[in-house]
Amino acid sequence: MPFVLEDTRNHVGILTLDHDAKRNALNRIMMDSLIEGMQRMKSDGARVVILRANRGAAVWSAGHDIAELPKPGFDPLAYDDPLEKTIRAIQHFPAPVIAMIEGTVWGGACELALTCDIRIGTPQTSFAVTPAKIGLPYNLNGITNLVNALGPATAREMAFTTQPLPAERAYQLGILQYLVEVEELEGFTLDLARKITLNSPLSISVIKEQLRVLAGAYAIPPETFERVQGLRKVAYESSDYQEGIDAFFQKRTPCFRGK
Repeated sequence: MPFVLEDTRNHVGILTLDHDAKRNALNRIMMDSLIEGMQRMKSDGARVVILRANRGAAVWSAGHDIAELPKPGFDPLAYDDPLEKTIRAIQHFPAPVIAMIEGTVWGGACELALTCDIRIGTPQTSFAVTPAKIGLPYNLNGITNLVNALGPATAREMAFTTQPLPAERAYQLGILQYLVEVEELEGFTLDLARKITLNSPLSISVIKEQLRVLAGAYAIPPETFERVQGLRKVAYESSDYQEGIDAFFQKRTPCFRGK
C-alpha cells in the first residue's frame, strides 16, 4: 500500500507509516491506505492492531498534510476529510488499536494517536496540538476527542500554547500508558499485543464499543452545535487562516491580526 506497510501475524496486525521523506504527513493516500489496511485486518480476524512509524524515525507523524487543506472559505475538517474518516475507523475497529510511538507527534497526528486505545512511547516521544499555529479551527468532534483523552485543563494548555508536551509529563498525565526505552519499544509492544490476543475477542469488542459510546455521550442542543459551526466558519474564512497557510509554506512566523 502507498506510504503504509502492512503485516499480520498470530492475530496481531501491524500498520507502519512509511513516508519518512514527508515526516509521515497524513495525506489522503496514506489515510486511505490505513483504512483499507484496517478493513483487511478486520476480515483476517486481527485481535489487536499496532500503528507505528519506521524504526528510528524522529517524527512519528508531522500531522495533517498542509498542502491538502482546502483554501480559506471551506471547512478544513469536514466530516469526509480523510483524517476524520481514519479516526472513525480506529474508533469503530472491533479490536484494540495500539499506538507505538517512538518520535514526535504533531497537529492532527495527535488526535490520531490519542484515538488509539493504548499508547506506548519512549523518552523521545512528545505531543504538540498545533492548529492555532496556522489559524485552523478544530471541529467539535476533534475537540471532544482531545478532552476525552487529555482532560479539559491539558487540552486547553496544549491547544492554546501549541508547545510540545514531553514524554515524562505525557506519561504522568496518562496520555502515554507506558513509557519505555527506545530499544525495548518494539518487544514491549508486541508482548502486550500478544497478551491481548489471549483474551476473548468478542468480550473486548463489546467493551470497546461500550467505551466509545459512553465517551461520545454528550447531549448538545442543535442551536449550540450551529453556534459552534458558525464560529468555526468565521475562523476558516478569515485572513488569519490564509496567513497561517502562507507562513507555513514560506517558512516564516505568521502575523495574525485576529480578523
